Amino acid sequence: MTVAPHTLELGYSPCPNDTFIFYALQAGLVPAPAPVHEVLAGVQTLNEWAAAGRLPLTKISYRAAFEVLDHYALLRAGGALGRGAGPLVVARRPLEDLSGLRVASPGRLTTAELLLRLAWPQAVPVPVPFREVMAAVERGEYGGQPLDAGLIIHESRFTYPQHGLVAVRDMGSWWEQETGLPLPLGAILVRRDLPADVQRAAEQAIRDSVAYAWAHQAEALAYVRQHAGEDDETVVRGHIDLYVNEYSLDLGDTGERAVQELYRRGVEAGALRAGASALFLP
Repeated sequence: MTVAPHTLELGYSPCPNDTFIFYALQAGLVPAPAPVHEVLAGVQTLNEWAAAGRLPLTKISYRAAFEVLDHYALLRAGGALGRGAGPLVVARRPLEDLSGLRVASPGRLTTAELLLRLAWPQAVPVPVPFREVMAAVERGEYGGQPLDAGLIIHESRFTYPQHGLVAVRDMGSWWEQETGLPLPLGAILVRRDLPADVQRAAEQAIRDSVAYAWAHQAEALAYVRQHAGEDDETVVRGHIDLYVNEYSLDLGDTGERAVQELYRRGVEAGALRAGASALFLP
């Protein structure tokens, strides 16, 4: 007989899609294998914590998830896949080719930088905290070094024109043209050392949390607004509508194929190491 943990820490970002998805779960409104304690942090911090195996449940980028498969398994609910929902490359002026150019990146372990490496292997990623990317590109420098363009994610997709920037390429559209598949962005992971029944129950609890948020949107949005970095209601709703979809409820065959294809291409390009562990929770 396995024993469930007394509490389950769940790490996710304060971005509207995450807080919308996990509202019901952290509030105890859906059945779970143990009370869930929220741990809010930025995507780069969550990626780093996952590398150390700190949290039993965590939302991180798919790029980072591929690095920690030895001690985490991917869940099929709660993540972010989408069409027309990828990172944007922005610049002060139109650009056609980023080869050899310096591009602000929200982090080495982000899906955004992996896509940059797949599309433009000769581009030069420059790490910049994601909330500072637009301002850095607007200035044309970061840390005293020049910048030619930047990768933006989250709410920045909706606000970059306010910084006088233009879209160079939607990396989600590029991925879809290349593969015909939705773009994997954010993954939900469960630590492999948890009892098998706890892992499965956690996946179902996340699925139930998504369904609850859809059924009680006004209630979920009140929680979202507590943590959103953007006050504009239209931006917040646009963010949720873009990143919370049928793949958040369940990846299905198409979603799983998209994740496997991103992994395969990353390994083929030398951006990821090939691992022996299965990607998904059995």
